[in-house]
Amino acid sequence: MSRYNPRELSEFAFYYGFHYDMCKPDALIREIKIDMKRGLRGEESFMPMLPTYLSPVARVPVGKKVLALDAGGTNLRAALVRFDAAGKAVTEHVEKAPMPGTKGPTDKEAFFDQIAAIAAPFLEENTDIEGIGFCFSYPMEVTAEGDGILLAFSKEVDAPEVIGQAIGKGLREALFRRGVRYSGRIVLLNDTASTLLCGLMAISATAGVEGDNARGVSGAPVIGIILGTGFNTAYPEIDIPKINFHEPDNPQIVVTESGNFYFRHRGWLDVEYDATTKNPNAYTTEKVISGAYLGPLSLHILKRAVADGVLRFRKQDELLRWPTLETKDLNAFMRAPLVKQGKIAVLFDDDEMDALSSFVYLVTLITRRGSFVAAAILAATVELVVGRGTFPYPFTPVRIAVEGTTFLIYQGMRQALESYLYTMLGRSTPLPYVITPVESASLNGAAVAALCKNK
Repeated sequence: MSRYNPRELSEFAFYYGFHYDMCKPDALIREIKIDMKRGLRGEESFMPMLPTYLSPVARVPVGKKVLALDAGGTNLRAALVRFDAAGKAVTEHVEKAPMPGTKGPTDKEAFFDQIAAIAAPFLEENTDIEGIGFCFSYPMEVTAEGDGILLAFSKEVDAPEVIGQAIGKGLREALFRRGVRYSGRIVLLNDTASTLLCGLMAISATAGVEGDNARGVSGAPVIGIILGTGFNTAYPEIDIPKINFHEPDNPQIVVTESGNFYFRHRGWLDVEYDATTKNPNAYTTEKVISGAYLGPLSLHILKRAVADGVLRFRKQDELLRWPTLETKDLNAFMRAPLVKQGKIAVLFDDDEMDALSSFVYLVTLITRRGSFVAAAILAATVELVVGRGTFPYPFTPVRIAVEGTTFLIYQGMRQALESYLYTMLGRSTPLPYVITPVESASLNGAAVAALCKNK
């Protein structure tokens, strides 16, 4: 059995390149901003910086009624949403149906007909709907008209004929086939842009500004971040050379695809694990941060720790036989390691507390590395927003809206991320910010999008 030796475990992490102190924050933030600017110019970059052609409203109009649609995973949701006197979303009715193509193969017409079937009753019963916001959480290219061209589906959806189609146009045609002649706007966006817009509504325009300072403040920019199964960020940009966009007073939302940033500070074990995934050498940042990968990556590193003898316990061969480790199981253990429940806890006998402590220490290092990289992405984004001139007053904090279970419940992630971000944004001239989780981001953000202007 191994003795708990933090120094030896840290040396193991440094040797294999997954310690959070392997790279300096200034250098990493600088690399991220360089890649972001290259993406905005249309040059070769790992972050494509996707324009949404969607301009966030300064304030959500009061009394407006919209239809919000949310397609992602296994469910399709539709909600009638209005905005009250305080600009908050009030959901009046929600319907849910299986996502088309998840119950078996479907062709293009049937796919859109199923979406129209859930949307049509709302439009027929509410003639005062002022727009449709559609959060479509699959890879797509957003057009200047606010439509979205589908690029790919995840493995859950079997509808190959829909790839390459304009989603808004397909929905409008399907509504027409049902006899619903809807001529209003249909705005497509993804879940990251939707989180940003939800934050615009959910986080007060004067968050962090008290008393007389709040008078006349229109609100600092909002950044959206998804930190759940995947990882991505979105922010308002005033200068996008690749589409000849330059509007200092009227920015549009850019989705960075920050999970694809090439994290070149990966170690041997990261590279080994990456080779086992279905998209090797892509989304290297997402693979050190997000819930889809933290469990399997941790298992790969723990197996090496066993092989190298820095982690030893009686049932270690059982761990070595595991083909994978789900992040939810790892998180359940890390939140209560002394509770003898779950597949991980039962690996350790009562007299193996040193080995259990070593296990927890190594997983904590992996989590801290992920939170460090996520904080660097956010810090670079805040600095870019401030540097672009979209920051109204030095005392008004940038608002960061966060959605995702990895941020909310994964043991140690949120605390470490917020600690790193505070340090990174205070290294020279402190940059104020407020970071807030938002609820029902896909539906509420889609509702706001229905009232935003297209560029």
